[in-house]
Amino acid sequence: MTIDEIKQLIELANETGLAELELERNGERVRIRRAAGLQQDYVIPAAPAPAVYTPAAPPAHAGAPAPAAPPAGEDPSLSYVRAPIVGTFYESPGPDAPPFVKLGDQVQAGQVLCIIESMKLMNEIECETSGVIVSRFVGNAQPTEYGQTLFAIRPL
Repeated sequence: MTIDEIKQLIELANETGLAELELERNGERVRIRRAAGLQQDYVIPAAPAPAVYTPAAPPAHAGAPAPAAPPAGEDPSLSYVRAPIVGTFYESPGPDAPPFVKLGDQVQAGQVLCIIESMKLMNEIECETSGVIVSRFVGNAQPTEYGQTLFAIRPL
């Protein structure tokens, strides 16, 4: 591994705020660890209003309604499912599989609603309350941000 590659890894760790980064390639191993006293405090600005999803192609599953735009003010009678991580939203476990849930489906607490792929890991997003799916705010295979609203559920 060259010095330039190591410098790039250090820059990556600093830019992303990683506390530790370890890489092994061709028998060479590099570990970059941030000193405990050098932790940075981050100020995260308020997120802009979410973009409205407009599909470029028809949905993969014929007859599935297009995702709705999130409400300007959240309805207090609904429960909202938000993305716990940054990644890519998938409505089904595979390209040929049916979606986990559709609009109008009744769901139970603990039921899988979707998958968010992050860093090549598939993370199942589960429902926290029982109810009926009334809105979906993200299109299949679309990127998601932390805290982004994915579903609205009318509790039973």
